Amino acid sequence: MELPKFVLADNTDFPDDIFIIHLEYPRFLINLKDDSIEFLEELDDEDEEDMEAEMEKLIQLAGEFYDREMERYEE
Repeated sequence: MELPKFVLADNTDFPDDIFIIHLEYPRFLINLKDDSIEFLEELDDEDEEDMEAEMEKLIQLAGEFYDREMERYEE
């Protein structure tokens, strides 16, 4: 099975929160309620240094994904 790069999620324990989950390395989730980011795996020190620019790009892509999904939902 081929997984999508991003998925939207919610949880009944957090009814006001919407999450975007990134399923490729580095796996993380963004809570859109407060824009917090939680990594689902540990990064090496070398990876952390190289990830800053990559994370900015991934966060932008996550926002674009969310906007597209909301447009599709509203249709």
